[in-house]
Amino acid sequence: MGRKDKNKKKGKGAEKTSMKTDKKLVAKQKKLLAKLGEEDIENIVAKYETKDTKSSDLTEIVCPPPTARVNVGICAHPADREEIFIHGGEFFNGQQTVIYGDFYSYNVAKNEWKTLKSSICPAPRSGHQMVSVATDGGQIWLFGGEYASPSQLQFYHFRDLWVYRMAKKQWEKLNAPNGPSARSGHRMVVTRKKLFVFGGFHDNNASYRYFNDLYAFSLENYTWSKIEASGPVPPPRSGCCMVANSDGKILIWGGYSKSSVKKEIERGTTHTDMFALAADKQQDGKGGSSSYKWTSIKPNGKKPAPRSGMAVAIAPNGKAYTFGGVMDTEEDEEDVRGLFSNELHTLETGACTWRKLELAAKARKSTAKAADVEMNEEKEKQQAAAAKIVSDDGVFTMTVGGSGSGAGSKGPSKGEESDAGTLDLGGPSPRMNAAVVVCKGQLFVYGGLFESGSRQFTLSDLYALDLHKLDVWKTLIANSLNSSEWLGSDSEGDSSDDDEDDDDDDDDEDDDSDDDESSEEDSSGMETE
Repeated sequence: MGRKDKNKKKGKGAEKTSMKTDKKLVAKQKKLLAKLGEEDIENIVAKYETKDTKSSDLTEIVCPPPTARVNVGICAHPADREEIFIHGGEFFNGQQTVIYGDFYSYNVAKNEWKTLKSSICPAPRSGHQMVSVATDGGQIWLFGGEYASPSQLQFYHFRDLWVYRMAKKQWEKLNAPNGPSARSGHRMVVTRKKLFVFGGFHDNNASYRYFNDLYAFSLENYTWSKIEASGPVPPPRSGCCMVANSDGKILIWGGYSKSSVKKEIERGTTHTDMFALAADKQQDGKGGSSSYKWTSIKPNGKKPAPRSGMAVAIAPNGKAYTFGGVMDTEEDEEDVRGLFSNELHTLETGACTWRKLELAAKARKSTAKAADVEMNEEKEKQQAAAAKIVSDDGVFTMTVGGSGSGAGSKGPSKGEESDAGTLDLGGPSPRMNAAVVVCKGQLFVYGGLFESGSRQFTLSDLYALDLHKLDVWKTLIANSLNSSEWLGSDSEGDSSDDDEDDDDDDDDEDDDSDDDESSEEDSSGMETE
């Protein structure tokens, strides 16, 4: 009886400790936000969503290219026009985060940017998805994403669905129930008159969750349905690659998720598996949410090394093109370093076969370089053989013939070797989370980010590659990266930690009276906060 009472007391103590901990965290964040002068994120988002809606007219203004940003929404015009659309994105300079809500069009033929402004439009966001369909003169569908406060102490995830009607040049928000929960980092494709949304994550700085659920939105009756597909379901993840080919098959691969290893220590997982979603032949014709089936796929060819933040776009011929990403090269419980990539791979979605692409000009240069090296080595051998010792008295050696560039020479400097051994083909530098899209037979790569130590650099460059020639990248907007863009600390820690420590001290003083009421079990619980 005594043991039961003791356990009951411990349970009450643990519950009380948890409640007090939650209250303390909320109070701490409110105090810190007040110190920063930052408004509650619910109020910030509400202001965007309650803008003047009397007029839905859209204005188009020729403008400079977008500023540096990452995690944008991007798609091409669905009616085979030379036009690309970009919405939103984010920028972080080491001190503050900016979330964008602007909407751009880029005319490929004219090399012209326009900003498309309307009082009715999606709120600023990043990590959302956009796809286009040719219905009614062209439509762009947008779902989800997140808004981060300038301090990154607050996050708001969206679950809204928007459509931009190109013929009317109007945005419309659809109030369709039973859709996916609020999230960002998900993926969305369109096939067979349906939008398919998979995965993503939700993180509010206190807890996080990764998803592996699948939803379909009918473009005919404007309704959501959750797909309970049979077969092996892909594990939860965000930022995966997802494409749909012409026969309606959907492929997903890669992505990222994280889980707790110890208190305050998390470990990330870069997924390397691949799955296909197709209509279940046994259920075909019956309809409903169970008429789909997942299948685990083992692709052929040489697939890319494991990496996250890899971007993908699919061409009309069913070839998917992946670019960039980051691969963990060193990791322990508290330290992860990444190797950024600018490799270009293609996946034949029908046969599920990988191939690494090497640009034609680069291949020609590599062949020429190999021939030059072989010729130079043979020339050096001949020159060395031609050198003849004519006097050797033990102190000085004199030779005739040969050349100063023979075997004993130092050879070209490092810079000269670099100049002679590489061909400047232009093209995007290594990065992750770039925006890629196929338009009129060209692959476009825009923006993204890379890290150097504790610095994070967001890009604004734009490149195009002819998918028929596969020869050289065409630079449309050059990389104008400037080291002054990073305002944060060069080390892992910064002064904000001291501010938080001060806040902790204040919170401890505020909670002294509460501590007197806590049991011995309560105080031991607080030590592990």
